[in-house]
Amino acid sequence: MPLTPHNGAARWLVPFLCLAPLLAGCTEEPRTPASPSAPPSASAAFSAPPPTAGPPGRHATREDARPRAVAGRLPGVGPATGSRIPGGTRQALVVIGETPDTSVATAVLYEQDGTRRWRRTAGPWPAHNALRGWTSEHWEGDLRTPIGVFGLGNAGGRLPDPGALLPYDQNEEFAALGTGFLGEPLEGSFDHVVAIDYNRIPGTTPLDRERPLGTERGGGVWIHVDHAGPTQGCISLPREAMRELLRALDPDKQPVIVMGPAAELAQ
Repeated sequence: MPLTPHNGAARWLVPFLCLAPLLAGCTEEPRTPASPSAPPSASAAFSAPPPTAGPPGRHATREDARPRAVAGRLPGVGPATGSRIPGGTRQALVVIGETPDTSVATAVLYEQDGTRRWRRTAGPWPAHNALRGWTSEHWEGDLRTPIGVFGLGNAGGRLPDPGALLPYDQNEEFAALGTGFLGEPLEGSFDHVVAIDYNRIPGTTPLDRERPLGTERGGGVWIHVDHAGPTQGCISLPREAMRELLRALDPDKQPVIVMGPAAELAQ
């Protein structure tokens, strides 16, 4: 069905994917948010930062691609957001958008060394998030990516395991058909995915349908192969970046994703 974005600037065609009954983040139909639900639980996120105002940040660049030590904190991540990262986490994928309404972002993978200093180990990579940007309170169909700190514990895809350290579910149900918001083909988008632990049961396949907060709060939010356009709620990375990420994420390091617009993550 046609969809008019909140700014009224353009009209978009909602993509039709064969996984619509299973997913929400990348395949949900737009709808009006329901009334507030129960407060988020640990299965939804470690915590999402509250909305804040502030100047837009900048995309990371590929200048100086060497790992860089950061004393005590992740680049672009302020003390409030950083406090939501579990103490045992030693690996973090940071995805930053310039503004709350942008659908383009930059992703960088960091690890802590023996002195608890964060070092960049992969990226920066160009990324896409949801069509309408970001939200600290995600609802099914809002076309925004949830802001916060979320676990990364399970992977999968239509193609064979490229060497992932996370549990990997190869399944033909990871299939994307149709076209995206810009008319781009979606085929191959789910060749490799990593489940983001928003409104899901950690430790299950990305295809799992259970939604602890209820289906109205969305779900099926993944990191997946980029299709050169905005997503419905997921994070997408170039194909080779996805393969590199899958080979890097280590369950022993309790990896998380820290994602949102620059001004909010900087709090």
